Amino acid sequence: MAEFTMPSLGADMDEGTLLEWLVGPGDIVHKGDPVAVVETAKSTIEVECFETGTMTELLEEPGVTVPVGTPLALIGPAEERHPSRRTPKKGKPSTPTETPESAETPEPTETPEPSESPESAETPEPPEMPSPPPEPVPAPAPAAARLPGHVEAGPLVRHLAEQSGVDLETLHGSGPGGRVTRTDVGHAAATRAGGGAPRVRATPLARRLAAELGVDLAEVTGTGRQGAVRASDVRQAAPGPSAPPAPTPTAPAHPSPVRPSPVRPSPARSSATRSPEDRATAMHQAIADLMSRANRDIPHYYLSTTVDLAAAMDWLHERNRRSPVGERLLPAALLLKAAALAAREVPELNGFWTDDHFTAAEGVHLGVAVSLRGGGLVAPALHDADTLALPQLMAALKDLVTRARTGRLRGSEVSDATITVTNLGDQGVETVFGVIHPPQVALVGFGRVVDRACAVDGLLGVRPVVTATLSADHRATNGAVGARYLTAVDRLLQNPEQL
Repeated sequence: MAEFTMPSLGADMDEGTLLEWLVGPGDIVHKGDPVAVVETAKSTIEVECFETGTMTELLEEPGVTVPVGTPLALIGPAEERHPSRRTPKKGKPSTPTETPESAETPEPTETPEPSESPESAETPEPPEMPSPPPEPVPAPAPAAARLPGHVEAGPLVRHLAEQSGVDLETLHGSGPGGRVTRTDVGHAAATRAGGGAPRVRATPLARRLAAELGVDLAEVTGTGRQGAVRASDVRQAAPGPSAPPAPTPTAPAHPSPVRPSPVRPSPARSSATRSPEDRATAMHQAIADLMSRANRDIPHYYLSTTVDLAAAMDWLHERNRRSPVGERLLPAALLLKAAALAAREVPELNGFWTDDHFTAAEGVHLGVAVSLRGGGLVAPALHDADTLALPQLMAALKDLVTRARTGRLRGSEVSDATITVTNLGDQGVETVFGVIHPPQVALVGFGRVVDRACAVDGLLGVRPVVTATLSADHRATNGAVGARYLTAVDRLLQNPEQL
């Protein structure tokens, strides 16, 4: 039995808030599947499962804030999804129904010795397996017999039933072995509500947020399983920051846990109750703490160079002129690809400083600094950026930025970056010297592409240029290694067709 714990989604993360479960007890999960939504001080993140198996029990309810490493759920082997229900199937599914007939009609068609007389059908034959099963005859009815006394349902289903006012004892479960599912509770709640529109499929946290933010769930497009509305969908559909912060009608719904749990520090710190201003303040504080620690502990050195982009911009304009609008590239795609390829050429800058030594990363996972609406900053990773073709990299960049700003990042995307790039050119900045994000050992900066007068081959002309900078950890490398990296970036951008 494996434990699914609150993951560490960055060097600055000490605790996280469980916002919602994306799976329930009994669901099969595979390695890499998103199973929960967690809020950190910086962002809302979909956390993937690192085991393949069956979710046997959810240990925490949405809304609690727990330290990193706290068990959140138990995961069992996939073949043990419903052990109590597999037993009847493994028995003799057809034998109990045929046993009465075999007792009345002496047809020994299933016996290995058909030469025996009909009297052998009335005398119990020791070697015959079909004759003892009169005892298992009650086995087909355990689900029906179980309903009056005990309803088989997971904690989330019971929580949903309690919130919806549905009596589980009255339901006939549609799951394997008569297990009551969330769908059964939802149908029962819709039936109780009357013959109007069917009840919108949504998570409990999404319903609570919709009530607080004044969002009509019927008008929200769900992105969860089977179109279920999730908390992130409600936030995206919210009218704006002017939404009221927690009206009194929703106050009774907040302290209604399914089961008594140990006293946790400040359930009020969950995103359902914190205002946007509080979340922004917490995010800025977390970033400030991490950067203060990085400045104190990492001996930075800084390098910069000016890169001539005339060849790159000419190639880019010609390519975009021949491409559909949806497939056109931005200069940022060229800069990111050059940074990733240079990191592959100079692996001393692509990795982590841990336990007083440098460990080179196996791939180039390029962290891209993304500014969030309302303030804050995250740097999710473009995995294997050095292997992506420019159109793929451009599409992945757009998707990553969109999900970062809507709170739908994956856990691996916020914890796997091996080197980070910050590009403030769209903000009008020409030069940026960043602070390294530990445990990484380097950060690359690109400024705005500007036209400058410069001499090329003895002639003075105006050419587009960009300032590329490097902040690196002196414990892992020195200025010579950093210079090799920036030289590689320059060379790659002079040959854009090879990117």
